[in-house]
Amino acid sequence: MRFTMTRLFSTAAFILLTLAASSQTVTTVATGLNGPRDLRFGPDGALYVAEAGTGGFNGPFNCEQVPSPVGPYHGGLTATVTRIVPNNSQTVAVSGLPSAISSLPSGDTNGASDVAFLGDNLFVLIAGGGCSHGNPDDPAGIVRADVKKGTWDYVSDLSSFLQANPAAQPNPADFEPDGTFFSMVQHNGHLYAVEPNRGEIVRINPGGRAELFLDLSAIQGHQVPTAITFHDGYFYVGTLNLFPIVPGAAKIYKISEDGRIVDTITGLTTVTGITFDLRGRLYAVELSTLPGFPSPGAGKLVRVDGSNQLVDIITGLVVPIGLTTGPDGALYLSNFGAAPPGLGQVLRVDPGN
Repeated sequence: MRFTMTRLFSTAAFILLTLAASSQTVTTVATGLNGPRDLRFGPDGALYVAEAGTGGFNGPFNCEQVPSPVGPYHGGLTATVTRIVPNNSQTVAVSGLPSAISSLPSGDTNGASDVAFLGDNLFVLIAGGGCSHGNPDDPAGIVRADVKKGTWDYVSDLSSFLQANPAAQPNPADFEPDGTFFSMVQHNGHLYAVEPNRGEIVRINPGGRAELFLDLSAIQGHQVPTAITFHDGYFYVGTLNLFPIVPGAAKIYKISEDGRIVDTITGLTTVTGITFDLRGRLYAVELSTLPGFPSPGAGKLVRVDGSNQLVDIITGLVVPIGLTTGPDGALYLSNFGAAPPGLGQVLRVDPGN
């Protein structure tokens, strides 16, 4: 799983592309974010957004590194979670989370990648942790955050889990020793986290014990699963697939609660987020839909009516990543998910009839 932003345009071009994508159905609810990834509404009615951060200057350390040109990474505690209340005011809910910046000219980052709630407890999925990301004391994993105190602590060390549970079909040229956990969902008191680099879905109980739920690589090869949600008795898992991009090569798997693939929706491109609206319709954000490598303005929000049955809702997005449904029935997505610091946005989209 690799994408770089080395050919993207200037800041002005970024902004123009976003304005060109806007319409009466789209509202910007947050700006100034650093690599906004997945997002979720909390029991307090606020929207919580995981941000990858800006990496740091620590490392590389004496441990297995990510292959060049992506590695080595340099780490720091710059990832955050931003809280957005209904009047669109923004506050930092959690700060000082592990973040890592790659060696690519674009400076791609990993950090906080998703959030979930078990009751009133906020859990954050950490992709930027681990020795190979320049954060040897802070592994990839899941932390529990106390928003009132602004503190956090680990409940699950997923770096260690990955090392103890190798995937059936890893890709040596695209290997991340500490993984790149991308998305998670809460179901029946457990958290389910997707690791794209290995193709594993990991189940974590409230006490932090991790176990393998499904190794997609063992039955599907290196599909790069990125997004997960649960709806009407089934998990739905979207894939990024490989670069260079082949339009239509990505999929959404429908997976039973006992880990069996029961259906596959085909014809998508670079899926990075999925959700169902309040009417039970499936939506996906596509990172970039043109052949080759990610292009600014080539991202989309689509409604998925079946295999090769996609309805464009919003086009012209720039590296969209996270997607969720709000209690108001609108869809909320992260735009500029990989971009220079401060350009990240959250957009609100009315899905219409």
